[in-house]
Amino acid sequence: MSTLVQIGLKKIPINTGTKALCIGINLLSARSLTTKLEDLPPKPKPWNYNEKSFKYHHYLFDKTSARFDENTKLIVVEGPIAAGKSKLGKEIAKQFGLLYLPEANLDMSYTNKYGYNLKQLDPMLPPDCRSFDVKDFLKHPKHKLNARMQIDQYLIKYSQYIDALAHIFSTGQGVVLDRCVYSDFVFTEAMYSQKFLSKAAYKKYYEHRDNSLCDILRPHLVIYLDVPVPKVLENIQKRNISYEIKSTALTEQYLQTIEQNYKQKYLKDISTHAELLVYDWTIEGDTEIVVEDIEAIKFDYDSYDVKMKDWKAELEEDYAIWRNRFADNKNYLMNVCNIPAWDCPELLVEAEDLDTYYEVLKSAPGAEYEYGYNNNMGDKWLFKTGVPKRDTLPLIERRME
Repeated sequence: MSTLVQIGLKKIPINTGTKALCIGINLLSARSLTTKLEDLPPKPKPWNYNEKSFKYHHYLFDKTSARFDENTKLIVVEGPIAAGKSKLGKEIAKQFGLLYLPEANLDMSYTNKYGYNLKQLDPMLPPDCRSFDVKDFLKHPKHKLNARMQIDQYLIKYSQYIDALAHIFSTGQGVVLDRCVYSDFVFTEAMYSQKFLSKAAYKKYYEHRDNSLCDILRPHLVIYLDVPVPKVLENIQKRNISYEIKSTALTEQYLQTIEQNYKQKYLKDISTHAELLVYDWTIEGDTEIVVEDIEAIKFDYDSYDVKMKDWKAELEEDYAIWRNRFADNKNYLMNVCNIPAWDCPELLVEAEDLDTYYEVLKSAPGAEYEYGYNNNMGDKWLFKTGVPKRDTLPLIERRME
């Protein structure tokens, strides 16, 4: 069925399927978000999941559900390039007291724990081992490394999403994401449609996706900023980033394919589980209206309803298992993406080149020893109690130079 979604002074219809029942039993899928932060109940001190493990027996004295309140939600802001997602996402996070995570980008992966960006090693590396990110793709849309870049983009979004879930279950604080791993395929579809990806690389991408999404939980709310393609092209010109303006990839057809996959596939699919708000953002809308619309959503659903089913649990042990999975077993979750690439030439690297890569990598500041044991980087403590227990991505926004 169709429902009307509030958009400033407009309302537009979007297909959301059968309307869900609003009975509700679950802490993580119940109640409405509130901007009245002072009215939220007190909660235990956040568990430092980066430095302290959470094992199953911990739930006996540290109840995960004790940290949950109305604002313990995962929200994703989606939309085309240059739509204004970051600005809206930051404001929503501020209003509801949530953690904002910038759009996952490969600088998060290239930057080591000491803040050194490994891109600086590129001149010493063989061509197939050098860094290659979205900026490079926009400059060279038919480059061999496009396949690796797009799969790496998926993996970094997957990694960030696990971090978001770990934060929610360990602290009770909700999270706002700028795009997420579930929508990443819209760019793969656009790249494949324009022959920027081979069929082998396209299939390999979906192997990663199919292997990994079954281990995580879908968001509570998706907010989509609808901007028509002509306006997207206009916005790209306005923000005046040279590699975007000059890019031969950002064509009308490429952007239309992104829009079609967002609307016809992603939004239609995710709305069967998550709440969905769609706004006409051709002209930047009023954030206060968005905040009011969010507050009006009742996240109450019957246990038999498909809405929010990922977040429904009846036992405290279930919450403890989820918390342990996302906070302590990130490496296991990431390892499901260790998929052989022998049938995709673009993803293969010559053995001699790979050997050179690892040798050069050792020359990076902080790469001589494990993190916490590099005296030349200021590591001096004998007992490494403060060394992170998990690899959490740094909060680095994509450089828009």
